Amino acid sequence: MSKITPAIDFASVLASAVHDMKNSLCMLIQSSELIQQESHQLSDSAREELARLNYEANRLNSNLLQLLALYRLERNQFPVQIDEHYLCDVTEEVLLKNQFYIEQRKLRIEIEQRDELRWFFDYDLIINLLNDAVSNALRYCQTTVLLKITAQENQLVIEVHDDGPGFPDLMLNHSNFDMNTPDLANNHTGLGIFFAKLIAAAHSNKGSQGAVNLNNGGKLGGGVFQLILP
Repeated sequence: MSKITPAIDFASVLASAVHDMKNSLCMLIQSSELIQQESHQLSDSAREELARLNYEANRLNSNLLQLLALYRLERNQFPVQIDEHYLCDVTEEVLLKNQFYIEQRKLRIEIEQRDELRWFFDYDLIINLLNDAVSNALRYCQTTVLLKITAQENQLVIEVHDDGPGFPDLMLNHSNFDMNTPDLANNHTGLGIFFAKLIAAAHSNKGSQGAVNLNNGGKLGGGVFQLILP
């Protein structure tokens, strides 16, 4: 008598595993942040390793959040909570998330924005998107990252400039670059850009949708990540 194997929804199993991994990773991040408070007792090399550990843990956490969001999108469960928020709160949180890494690597983030600027968007989604863009810029920059936020022609424009080597041609020359066109040899999976475009498109107003653009040059001569919200 043959044994009947129950059907397995691999996507649901993977989503559950990702959720468990994310919880464990959050505990790891919290522990690293507690150690950061006592980092003055560590050697220079230990502080550098702690900064790298915290950076990679946050980067991995961001990737797991993206995977969960993609799963919910496939299941038509992608929630978007639109409300009005001050952009200064957004930049402050992003800076705090990356502060220790910036200090240990002796990097600099410059901010260009009006303190009173506010807009309608999903706070958690935009924080995750922007933090991912800033973390990527910090990873490839030489010394400086510029976060520029402006309102122009009924659009919110958020730009992340860096003084690194810029985006590879593969990403610049393919407007539909996404997870289906990975450059694994150079560690460019496309997941982050795909997720950014997904979040941008989920924000719409009066027939206009958000968008993500990638360029090289900008104010610092490196890569320029641009998010436009209607």
